[in-house]
Amino acid sequence: MGSFSIWHWLIVLAIVVLIFGTKRLRNLGSDVGGAVKGFKEAVNQGKSGNAALDDDAKGQTVDNDIRHKEKQ
Repeated sequence: MGSFSIWHWLIVLAIVVLIFGTKRLRNLGSDVGGAVKGFKEAVNQGKSGNAALDDDAKGQTVDNDIRHKEKQ
């Protein structure tokens, strides 16, 4: 009683298709796919970019920056 059978899911799918139409559902699928692809690219860029940021930040602290600016 608590779980849905395959017939329940088919009826829900038919209602969703009737309400939104296949073209809108197709566009929604491509939009979601593009968003996932963009997210994966951003994550991969973040992973490769962290090594460069870590190399630049070695030995630098806020206190050192303030002291360096005060000396100038």
